[in-house]
Amino acid sequence: MSEVRGSSPSRLVRQRLGTPRIVAMDTRTSPARLHIECIREVLKAEGCAAVLIPSSDPHLSEYLPERWQGRQWASGFTGSVATLAVTLDRAALFADSRYWVQAERELAGSGIDLVKVPTPAATQHIEWLCKNLARGATVAVDGDVLGLAAARQLEGELGRCGIALRSNLDVLASAWDDRPTTPVAAIYEHTGPEATESRASRLQRVRASMREAGASHHFVSTVDDIAWLLNLRGADVSYNPVFLAHLLVAADAATLFVAESKVDAKLGAALEQDGIRLASYEQAARALAELPNDAVLLVDPKRVTLGARERAGARVVEATNPSTLAKSRKSDAEAAHVRRAMIEDGAAMCEFYAWFEAALADTSRRQPITELTIDEKLTAARARRPGYVGPSFATIAAFNANGAMPHYRATRESHASIEGDGLLLVDSGAQYLGGTTDITRMWPIGWLTAAQKRDVTLVLRGTIALSRTRFPLGTLSPMLDAIARAPLWEHGLDYGHGTGHGVGYFLNVHEGPQTISRVIADATMAMQPGMITSVEPGLYRPGQWGVRVENLVLAVAAAAHVSGDFGEFLEFETLTLCPIDARCLEPSLLRADEIAWLDAYHRTVRERLEPMLSGDALAWLRLRTAPLS
Repeated sequence: MSEVRGSSPSRLVRQRLGTPRIVAMDTRTSPARLHIECIREVLKAEGCAAVLIPSSDPHLSEYLPERWQGRQWASGFTGSVATLAVTLDRAALFADSRYWVQAERELAGSGIDLVKVPTPAATQHIEWLCKNLARGATVAVDGDVLGLAAARQLEGELGRCGIALRSNLDVLASAWDDRPTTPVAAIYEHTGPEATESRASRLQRVRASMREAGASHHFVSTVDDIAWLLNLRGADVSYNPVFLAHLLVAADAATLFVAESKVDAKLGAALEQDGIRLASYEQAARALAELPNDAVLLVDPKRVTLGARERAGARVVEATNPSTLAKSRKSDAEAAHVRRAMIEDGAAMCEFYAWFEAALADTSRRQPITELTIDEKLTAARARRPGYVGPSFATIAAFNANGAMPHYRATRESHASIEGDGLLLVDSGAQYLGGTTDITRMWPIGWLTAAQKRDVTLVLRGTIALSRTRFPLGTLSPMLDAIARAPLWEHGLDYGHGTGHGVGYFLNVHEGPQTISRVIADATMAMQPGMITSVEPGLYRPGQWGVRVENLVLAVAAAAHVSGDFGEFLEFETLTLCPIDARCLEPSLLRADEIAWLDAYHRTVRERLEPMLSGDALAWLRLRTAPLS
C-alpha cells in the first residue's frame, strides 16, 4: 500500500472527462453505462486494471453524505450497502439478500452484473477480482474511504493472486464531474435532562482507557463516537443526528476537526472551556502526520480508514475505540429517558393506526391510501410528540410483494395502494431527544391466507424466543442469533439478514459493538447491561409477501434467583410499546407460554399508553391489546 496520498489526475484525463464528452453521449444510453465508461477512462489514464468502490465515506458511516454516494452514482443501485467493482471490460455489484430483488430491478440495462453474496461481510468481490484480472494488474481504491481492517484483508488476498493495490487514487474525483460538496448543516449541543453526562466526564473516561492502552493520543473518525463523546449533534446525513468531523484526543486537550462554519461562537466558547480546540476539517491529515516523535496513537482498525492510518507519524496502538463500548451501555438515567421516548412513540403509533384502520373502512374516501400515505401520516403523528427530532431511518411501508424486499422504500414513481387482501409490513422509527426507536409490525389488509398467518406466527415465535432468553453476562451477541431462527428452522425456513443490531441514544439507529447475527464473533461483541438491541427475525417470499416483527430490548441483570454458582446472568426488558396484531396470527401454532408472553406484553403496552390516549386512539389500543387466551 502506497504511503503517498492524494495524487492528481493528469491534464489528459481532465480533458477526456470534461464537458465535451457529455455533449457527444447518446441520451438513450443508461446513465450507469455512461458513468462506468467515465470510470474506465480514468483507469486507463492511470494505468489501473480495476477499481473498487465501497459504500463508505472517510468516517465509515452507514448513511453517506451525497459527496460519497459514488457507488450509487456509478451503478444506479440505491440500496444502502453494496460494493461495486469495475474493470476495463466488466462491472459487478456485490449485494446481500436484503437487496437482491431491488438490485436486479435497478441494475437492468446497466451492463453491471449482480453477484449475490450471503452476508454484508462476504468477500466475493475479492475472488471476482482475482478471477477477472491478470497477475501483475493493479486495483485502485480510495484509501480515505476504505476501512483499515478491510484494507488489510483486501491487500492480502489480492497479493496472493499477484495483484497490486493502489490506495492513493480517488477515481471518482475525475470521473464524477458534478460531484456534490460536503454538507454545511450547523452543529448543536445535546443539552437538558436528556444529556445525562457531561463531555468532560466522557473525555475523562476515554483518557483513562488511553492510559491503560499506553497511548498518549487517540484519533476518532466515527461520527457517532464523536457526537456521543462531545454531547454534540448535527444533520449532515439523513436520519442519524451526526456531523462530519475527526477528533484527536490528547492527555489534557483535544482538537475537533470540523468545518468552521458549522460551529457558532457560543458553542465554540463552550468547547474551548472544556479544552477542545477547533481546526478545519482538512487539517486532520496534517495533525496526524505531525504528531510528536514520542507520541503513541490509539486507533480502532475497524473504525478508521486506511488513509488515516497511513498518515499517522507516531507509533500506533490498535484497540477498539473506548467510546464505542461506553456509548453502547446506556446508563440508568438514559434508560429512563428511552422508556419515556418509547411511550411517546407508542402513543403516536396508536393515533396513526386508529386513523389508518378507520380510513381503510371508509368506503366514501376519494383518495386511495398508499404506502406513501402511511409514511406521511405516521411521521406526522410522531412529529406531534414532545422531544421528537425526526425519523431514525426511511420508513418501510411495504404491501404484499413489496414486503419481500427487506429494505424496500416506496417512491412517488413506484409504490402500492393499500387495497384488496394481503399483508402490510411497516418498519419505522424516530429520533427523540431522549432516545432512538425502531419497530416493525404486520397488519392484515382484508383477508389473510392460512399461509400468511403461519408465516407471521412463526416469525413472532422467533421474536418471543429471543426476547425471553436469559444468558450469562458477557455472552458473545452472535451466539444469540440461532435462538430467534429456531422456530423457522423447524420448518426449513430462514432469512438473510441479521436478527438484531445495537441502537444508539439519540444517535445512530444501527450501533455496535454488539450484533445478533451470523458473523464471526470477537470479544468486543460481548453482551453487557445497558445495551439496547433490536430483535427482528423475518421471512420473505419473493413476489408474494414479507414478514418481520421487531421490538427493541434492553439488556438488564436477570432476577436474583437466576444467578448464583454459575455467575451473573442477563435478560431482556422489551422497550417497544405497540400492539402486535393478533389478526395476523394462527393461535394454534403458539404454545401456551408464548400466548402468555404475548398477553403479558399487551398488558404492559396498555398500562403504559392508556394515560397518553383518548378517543379513537384509546379505543383502538384497548381493542388491539385484548388477551389472546
